[in-house]
Amino acid sequence: MNSRPRFGQYLVEKGLITTDAVISARLVQIRNNRMMGERAKDRGWLTDDNILRILAIQEETHEKFGEIAIREKYLTKEQTDQLLKEQNDSYMYFGEALAKIEAISYDEVIKQLKEYTDSFLRRQSE
Repeated sequence: MNSRPRFGQYLVEKGLITTDAVISARLVQIRNNRMMGERAKDRGWLTDDNILRILAIQEETHEKFGEIAIREKYLTKEQTDQLLKEQNDSYMYFGEALAKIEAISYDEVIKQLKEYTDSFLRRQSE
């Protein structure tokens, strides 16, 4: 199986962005793409202890965070649905984060992502 670099490393290797830009974009993603537990805590719906308990159960059962929160009666289905919608609506992809920090234009991200995907598919078929 051919391994390929992550998209950020691919762009660095092509000389289009710097390693610092990769790190900066990842930080933007981390700040933006907050997890359900963090969002629920901000609203006062969960405490740190609630979140840790759900995460411990999740580690053992591999169930979704929201499913556990509902079953354990920490959150309602309506609250979980609201948090999931918010999480999905605000999700930022790596390329979007690169464009946001102006490391590369969004149009160039799209062009490079296509080339990156095409090169991987060509290698897979060889």
